[in-house]
Amino acid sequence: MIRALTGFSTRNPWKVIALWAVVGIFLTLLSQALIYRVTQSQSGDFLPAKYDSAAALKVAEERFDVKPDANAVTVLVARTDGKPLTGADERRISAVAKQLGGKRVEMPEPKDDAPTFLAEDYSQTPRVSPAMVAPDRGFQLLTAQLTGNSTDPGMQDLYRAFRDDAKEEFAEAGMRTGFTGGLADLVDTGEKQETTEKIVGAVMMGLIVLINVLVFRSVLAAFVPLLAVVIVGGAAAGAVVGAAMLTGIKLDTSTPSMISVVLIGIGIDYFLFLLFRFREQLRAHPDLPARAVAGDVSARVGTAITSAALTIVAAFATLAVASFGQFRVLGPSIAVAVLVMLLASLTLMPALLAVTGRKMFWPSRALKREPRAGLAARVGDLVARRPLALVLASVALLGALTAGLAGIRMDFDTSGGNQDTPAAATAKEVSRALPAGVSDPTTVYVAAPEGQRLTTERIAALPRALAKVEGVGQVGRTELNPERDAARFDLYLTVETQSQAARDLVSGPVRDAVAQHAPAGLKAHVGGTAAIFADVSTAVDKDLKIVFPVAAVLISLILLMLLRSLLAPAMLMLAVGLGFAATLGASTLFFQHMLDKPGVNFVLPLVLFLFVVALGTDYNILISDRIREEMDRPGPARAAVARAVRHTAPAIATAGVVLAASFGSLAVNAMPSTQQIGFATALGIMLSAFVLSIVLVPALAALLGRSTWWPIRPGRGERGAQHAAPHAGESYAETSYAGQPYPGQPYPGQSYAGQSYAEQPYPGQPRASEPYPGQPRAHPPYYDDLNAR
Repeated sequence: MIRALTGFSTRNPWKVIALWAVVGIFLTLLSQALIYRVTQSQSGDFLPAKYDSAAALKVAEERFDVKPDANAVTVLVARTDGKPLTGADERRISAVAKQLGGKRVEMPEPKDDAPTFLAEDYSQTPRVSPAMVAPDRGFQLLTAQLTGNSTDPGMQDLYRAFRDDAKEEFAEAGMRTGFTGGLADLVDTGEKQETTEKIVGAVMMGLIVLINVLVFRSVLAAFVPLLAVVIVGGAAAGAVVGAAMLTGIKLDTSTPSMISVVLIGIGIDYFLFLLFRFREQLRAHPDLPARAVAGDVSARVGTAITSAALTIVAAFATLAVASFGQFRVLGPSIAVAVLVMLLASLTLMPALLAVTGRKMFWPSRALKREPRAGLAARVGDLVARRPLALVLASVALLGALTAGLAGIRMDFDTSGGNQDTPAAATAKEVSRALPAGVSDPTTVYVAAPEGQRLTTERIAALPRALAKVEGVGQVGRTELNPERDAARFDLYLTVETQSQAARDLVSGPVRDAVAQHAPAGLKAHVGGTAAIFADVSTAVDKDLKIVFPVAAVLISLILLMLLRSLLAPAMLMLAVGLGFAATLGASTLFFQHMLDKPGVNFVLPLVLFLFVVALGTDYNILISDRIREEMDRPGPARAAVARAVRHTAPAIATAGVVLAASFGSLAVNAMPSTQQIGFATALGIMLSAFVLSIVLVPALAALLGRSTWWPIRPGRGERGAQHAAPHAGESYAETSYAGQPYPGQPYPGQSYAGQSYAEQPYPGQPRASEPYPGQPRAHPPYYDDLNAR
């Protein structure tokens, strides 16, 4: 199947390239227009119905007509001279609030020339109502409700229009205003970070191009992979959006950015794997047509790429068994995107190699000479000479980083974390006069069975009991719905609602009091941010216990099928397990202990496990596949490991830096959770590439020798003889391949593009009278020493 796809693509390269260009551009435009229709920003909507906060959301939607994507904006109104509000001021504020609540806010025209026929129109009349006056009468709070996806730029433009209109109306009344709440904070943070994110994105792209230029000394090799990955990334995003629309599922707002980063990273990686092997084979066979070499290289490397991609797919697909919906949609979405990238790796990338040929590496002259033994060769020699010392050093480093896991805590704060935005400044001003939870209250919902009616007197004991709970600063008035079969009232906590203290308070004393004092026959539920994240914490803990072992088993099975060994997969899984623990430990040391954060973000362990184990396994698969290929040839096992490291380490190192840079760009994001994921994943990729794949795994293979592949031992018996490289003076026609065509090429004696292969060596091997690439021409004492071992 792999050889059929790569063979078709290298025989019909222009057709394949044209098809990908058309499909990629179309799906890119489609995904950009529709992405916000399939995403939702409320974490509570991802919770299963069995959780108390999810039940509270259901009551709010069904009995109080609260929209799932409602955004509460708290508006602070105060006198411009700083004096306390008078009765006349309050009347003017109420009049302006009524005016704002009766005026329709229209969607502004888009700032660019993008088509708007697919964009959602968020034009609406906001609900504006008075909330409370500060005890010192320094300000009055209003609550405005705007409905829509808070991450959609159109919705954010609508909020700006409302904000500017409110500022203008209150300014005419001699008042100043401030705005806070989730939507206000998101918009202010985005405006503050917009320039930084653009600069970082440009720097990341520039870094990828620069790395490729330095490695390949070529213009095409620098830009072609990036251009191809951008097109494929757009196609993958379109496929995910299309699947979400067809199935009716909602994606988390972080999913698009995660998909983009993952695809840029692994797409560049896979292209680099192909480019390094393509260049190696072009050097070895300058007389062979580049298209023939491209077909062979794509088929050979395609096997490793397929296994690596399926490892990622299997790892992320396990998230489908999670109970927390944010994980349940993230995993399959990334799995679908990676499958699209895999298809491109087996079709588009081989086609591009076939079309560009040797021009891919222009103007470099590296194809005309065998490269000198560089750092990769020296590392390979060191691994072969001192494997035990390197194993012990690697394990000691990873173990030291793992020690950082001591005392790890989870942080559920999803705020922007910026203390110098207008929204943050307004929140601080409110908290100085009122309980910290005023702008984000915890809400208690009471629902009566069908046919029953409620009165405020019937449930009066419940708010009185909650007012006595330590940590509840104030209880709002009770509100009945129009049908009078449900009631709700707000609790204003004295602690920040996104803090651990708030979650402990809501999940403990508050819910205990609700259970004890709720009227008989009625159902009471606690909702709000603190309640939602208390339940999310419980759901995540359960999911981690399921997803980790399931993902590990699936990855192990894929490694078993690829490597056809029992010992090698166990060795790789042990290595990536150490890498995961070390990365999480280092992240805990950095964020929790050095930066004094409340803890690591609650999604970090799971996302980090999947990314580091799945993506890190890519590099381990590549080096292991090459080690096995080299061990298939006659000769000492340690020499085979040295050759494998020499040829593969540059590709792994370059790919690791590119992927780490891709994830590292997330570290400048305004959201603390995204910052942590970016930093930790970049660190994990670097450890996977430079410690695990280039040092630890090859060193273990050097120690174990061909026993690494037990119960099959490569290089021994018929299989090793068949796949051994021809020695100097031995041509393709004289080997065990005599009489058989090189895959995709004519039989000996037939011509291809005017060239005869009768006297040509087997592609990928040296021509007669030349040593095997990577081997010394006259065996020095080093290899004699290895033979002696």
